[in-house]
Amino acid sequence: MQHIEALLRKGIGLDAASIGSSLIERTIRLRMKHHGLKRETDYEQMLCDSPEEFTELIEAVVVTETWFFRDREPFNAFTQFAVGEWLPRHADGPMRILSVPCSSGEEPYSLAMALLDAGVPAERFQIEAVDISANALGRAQRGIYGKNSFRGKDLEFRERHFVAVKEGYALDANVRHRVSFARANVLEEGFLAGSAPYDFIFCRNLLIYFDRATQVLALAKLHRLLAADGVLFVGPAEMPLVSESGFTSAKLPHAFACRKTNGAIAAPLRPLRRKKRVRAAFPAPPPPANNNHQPAPVELTAPPPATTDHQVASLKLARQLADSGQLDQAAAICHAYLARHSDSAEAYYLIGLVKDAANDPEAIIYYRKALYLDPNHYETLVHAALCLEKNGDVAAAQTFKRRAERAHRAFAES
Repeated sequence: MQHIEALLRKGIGLDAASIGSSLIERTIRLRMKHHGLKRETDYEQMLCDSPEEFTELIEAVVVTETWFFRDREPFNAFTQFAVGEWLPRHADGPMRILSVPCSSGEEPYSLAMALLDAGVPAERFQIEAVDISANALGRAQRGIYGKNSFRGKDLEFRERHFVAVKEGYALDANVRHRVSFARANVLEEGFLAGSAPYDFIFCRNLLIYFDRATQVLALAKLHRLLAADGVLFVGPAEMPLVSESGFTSAKLPHAFACRKTNGAIAAPLRPLRRKKRVRAAFPAPPPPANNNHQPAPVELTAPPPATTDHQVASLKLARQLADSGQLDQAAAICHAYLARHSDSAEAYYLIGLVKDAANDPEAIIYYRKALYLDPNHYETLVHAALCLEKNGDVAAAQTFKRRAERAHRAFAES
């Protein structure tokens, strides 16, 4: 299967260790059965000869898991900055926004709804959305969504912008017309070549599925596409990656936003006014790509039976705070937790994650402590590999990736 994994890596940048080779192997076996093939070499040859079959394999490996306004904070930050900073500095011309990858459209449509609800005239913004999945793009352009696309309690936007139909909810044409969709691969040499710079780019939770070389390549393309005073939104676990690739934090709390290191901002980015209640939920492993397409998620086993509800709630709160950007508070809860429960791999892992997000070199120390207590802690293995790869220890990173793959395979076979 390694040769086919290499084709996927070359074609879409997928690092097999991020989702586990066993998942990819099962998908390949199903495609081989569909074509009546018994030898891997025959299917590998088919992939090389048939772009259509390679596309089908990609569609089978890449699973869309998204919903409208997934993680509210980045949308709130984007809207506030767009209305309070960008529009006053640009008296005319449209605001250019890119969503990549856009999956089945929930993210770019959420951006459009947020701007319209904030009173931004439709002619003042353009949203372009791209994805590698033709099936996902077809669903996006159709604009009809089931209940799985609407999560959480704040669903007032559905009353304003959707109409109930037999299949679910149909998006209003005024919103659909604000977004244009196209099929494209961020790793292609000519990705959006000739495109004018974008004022805002949303690329959340895609980079974590790439190896380091592919991350660098993708970030170079995003850097080229972002305007000098533009803002790039990424996933929580991706901030350490972008900080080493020509970007710096935009200092928008809880939004995981950055701008070009050498890009001049005409006016400083203003901090958001925070709501008292934490809304965001820390994603389950492997770190998802938010409202973008992502490989199938891997479920982990539940906490050990000895863990009490109170203990679970404490660590859950730490996860929520970490995901919403309140890193110091999250770390404080974990340290307090460890004072009472020194054998918690989960607490050590969360502290490592917090330190990793802050580019603290001690992150790997806490990851190793977590793995000492739980050698098969999948999340820790994945993030430790990313941390080591980011710091140039490629050999050790590969070791952790292989361990993560074995942990995933053992879980899948149990």
